[in-house]
Amino acid sequence: MADNSSPYVVKRKTLPKRLGAQLGQLDIELTERCNNACIHCLINLPEQDAAARAREMSADLVKDILQQAVELGCMTVRFTGGEPLLRPDFSELYLFARRLGMRVILFTNARLISEEIAQLLGRVPPGRLVEVTVYGMHPASYEAVALARGAFAEFWHGMGLLRQYNIPFIVKQSVLPPNRHEIEEFEAFAASLPRMERKPGYTMNFDLRARRDNPAKNRFIQSLRLSAEETVARLVENPQYLRGMRQFTGKFMGPPGEKLFNCGAGHGACVDAYGNAQMCMGLRHPEMVYPLDRTPSADGAKGGGLRYALEEFFPRFSELKATNPDYLRRCAVCFLKGLCEQCPAKSWQEHGTLDTPVEYLCTVAHAQARALGLLGAEEYSWDVPREESRRRVARFVAGEIQPAADASLQTVESRL
Repeated sequence: MADNSSPYVVKRKTLPKRLGAQLGQLDIELTERCNNACIHCLINLPEQDAAARAREMSADLVKDILQQAVELGCMTVRFTGGEPLLRPDFSELYLFARRLGMRVILFTNARLISEEIAQLLGRVPPGRLVEVTVYGMHPASYEAVALARGAFAEFWHGMGLLRQYNIPFIVKQSVLPPNRHEIEEFEAFAASLPRMERKPGYTMNFDLRARRDNPAKNRFIQSLRLSAEETVARLVENPQYLRGMRQFTGKFMGPPGEKLFNCGAGHGACVDAYGNAQMCMGLRHPEMVYPLDRTPSADGAKGGGLRYALEEFFPRFSELKATNPDYLRRCAVCFLKGLCEQCPAKSWQEHGTLDTPVEYLCTVAHAQARALGLLGAEEYSWDVPREESRRRVARFVAGEIQPAADASLQTVESRL
């Protein structure tokens, strides 16, 4: 249904699942290039990387993919990167998505929010919140993360324009050595923003380079991760952590078995900067991506597109089973699945396989479980019999198991 009051936007009704809607949200990386060179980033390429820029999707291909997504019932697209505002055609792509009736989520560092971009977002609201990552509250901390001189001033200017034009946005942060001492200051700033209705999100257990293209950078990223104990300490600072864990574990705990994909991978669509559909953004295994810009075949037919990726290509991998003996001995029978980020994408990033356990993730999950009282100090989850694990989870959800003797957790418990 057209919205005759605006020359920019078409309103459409989302198709209910039962009427054929197959795609809830589309994620598109418009570029892997970034004007920051963040010390922890799993994907960024230099802003002036000519080879990467030459390989990026054309505007026409992006538009074609957006149109395909709408035909599959998708009404929300997330533009991310790299820094998506580096694309000189960003405004064109943004307006095209809005004219299709799609809501747009924009992930940005805000450095390239210009008067023109701010006016556009104000005139044609994205329909969803802009999400800005804050790398530091002062020039020294911000630029120690971003490794870009003058970046803080540009970021702060962009944030000012978002506020000036009343563009709804939220902030989040990556917890890193240069900014860890600023968390209270950052949270006070976040609380002053009208759309921040809850504590900001944090990244602290950083993913490695998803393309496995830089072993030295991967080693450095590993050195930036919080320890398991530090991770738990950060989590329990949130007064809602324990309550959320009781609700969450009741739904998502239990051994995953031999099947590798026990998540939403392959049920949605992620498209990288070069037009490849992926099961999830983190999984860039070359045999598991589907090119959406395939050359027409001899009979003139185009490649299968998003529909083919969702209905034919991704399902080929949905029933893959682990063969790694260590995975089968540990991960397959671990009831902490709801606390652990182990998945084929993480395994690929760390080891170049789909089923090698990631020790760091295992350690973090066990630290949480011990702090919550689900495991004893010397226990490992795979040694707990299945019926006993079910009993513990049920008791924890019911509030019969109290957190371990940890002062910070006990403080949180007393607030609830």
